[in-house]
Amino acid sequence: MQPFPVPDFQPADPDYAARVRESFARQAAMALIGAELVEVAPGRIAMTLAHSERVTQQHGFIHAGIVSTALDSACGYAAATLMPAEAGVLTIEFKVNLLAPARGPLLRIEGRVTKAGRTISVADGQAWQPHPTRSGEDQLVATVTATLMTVTGRDNVRH
Repeated sequence: MQPFPVPDFQPADPDYAARVRESFARQAAMALIGAELVEVAPGRIAMTLAHSERVTQQHGFIHAGIVSTALDSACGYAAATLMPAEAGVLTIEFKVNLLAPARGPLLRIEGRVTKAGRTISVADGQAWQPHPTRSGEDQLVATVTATLMTVTGRDNVRH
């Protein structure tokens, strides 16, 4: 599903996909919530997040904080695909809109770069799930717009 066009970005690092996958594998937060990276492309990533009791709130939906966490990482990794090999990425801010209860059973979380800058980038993310009443359709659960910073020269912020 392509809800908005993706610019034709050229990664600064030819090994961006391996670098992003290795970084994602080291991120304990994504492992904790059970998120899995499923696609990596220049300026874009997709991951999945399965519904499980460990990520739900009191009504049985995936907690908004968990959905927001996954969307934040999706935007960060989308931006990281375009950064130099030695750079790290940090989120400066993000705005989340929660549009429907996250029932699952599987969320697809996508992050896409809207504007790639040398120091500051902007990315948008979306979380989708199977529509609860319309077979074969997806339902938009949440959206995010994030501002991200390219960090270089700091040993403690690297991929």
